[in-house]
Amino acid sequence: MGKLQGKVAVITGGATGIGRAAAKRFIEEGAIVFIFGRRQAELDVAAADLGPNARAVKGSISDLADLDKLYAAVKAERGTLDIVFANAGAGSPLPLGKITAEHIDETFDTNVKGTIFTVQKALPLMGKGGSIILTGSSAGTTGASAMSVYSASKAAVRNLARTWAEDLKGTGIRVNVLSPGATATELAKAALGEEGQKVYASMTPLQRMADPAEIAAAAAFLASDDSSFMTASELAVDGGLAQI
Repeated sequence: MGKLQGKVAVITGGATGIGRAAAKRFIEEGAIVFIFGRRQAELDVAAADLGPNARAVKGSISDLADLDKLYAAVKAERGTLDIVFANAGAGSPLPLGKITAEHIDETFDTNVKGTIFTVQKALPLMGKGGSIILTGSSAGTTGASAMSVYSASKAAVRNLARTWAEDLKGTGIRVNVLSPGATATELAKAALGEEGQKVYASMTPLQRMADPAEIAAAAAFLASDDSSFMTASELAVDGGLAQI
């Protein structure tokens, strides 16, 4: 029996990259998984690949009506929700001196506001034993050139877990942050190219980028009872990048 047998999970940004790898791992551990994303074609491919325990819902975490649609689907089919992996995020480089209001709004609408409402709207379906996982980033700790807005948004996500652990006292619901370093997702490979991947790999003590499945394994740990005495914590899965 898997560690998530009979559990119901929502994974935002679940059609590709870390989200899809986590959906695969959660399903292998016995969960029913609702993946949520903006692109129907990618959702369809992911759902077909993940099999009968996957459900796909199209929408954006920055659109509150879309989040309502997601949780209405969960409630209609399953009634309750055990795991929320608030994984969807966005970020692009823009150095100090060139930052625009639009750039700030786009990044914070997704990474901060979207994360807040992903969790807040899930709470009526959750109860004792529930696990909330927020995707942070090594950039939220270390900072990175030209990534000040993204880094600030991920530092905010880290603090949300600390604050929500207080807000959730007495509910039996845990909230933790999973902070990856450079991960070899499809998007990262396309954006960085072979040479860029080598540069990022060289920055970590382990001298490589993470496989999405490695991040997914950490997400499964935080989702399961193996982490039952963890809340308000940050689990860094970054090859040591932000640790030294």
